[in-house]
Amino acid sequence: MTNSKTLKSRFIHELWRGLGIVWPILSALLVLTALLGVLVAKLEGWPLGDGLYFSFVTGLTIGYGDLVPRAAFTRLLAILIGLCGIFLTGLVVAVGVQALRIALDSVDDE
Repeated sequence: MTNSKTLKSRFIHELWRGLGIVWPILSALLVLTALLGVLVAKLEGWPLGDGLYFSFVTGLTIGYGDLVPRAAFTRLLAILIGLCGIFLTGLVVAVGVQALRIALDSVDDE
């Protein structure tokens, strides 16, 4: 039981440490995604909230399809939003995997 508590504690510590290191990149991707969503909303004539909703739903690769850009340029922007989302997700997963590896190594050493 102690090992699982130690593992969990170490994992959370390393996850926060890793996110702190990559925070400038994460925040840049989040801001870029939001700005692209605002631009898509403006070009498509959508409310601002719909543009932000669209950008994050698309960026997280969920893509419900309830909002669909019609113009070729906004469709290109949607592809860029999707790529930002892939980078964002990959970065968070990489930090999580690294945190788990460190946590498992530290528990094994005890």
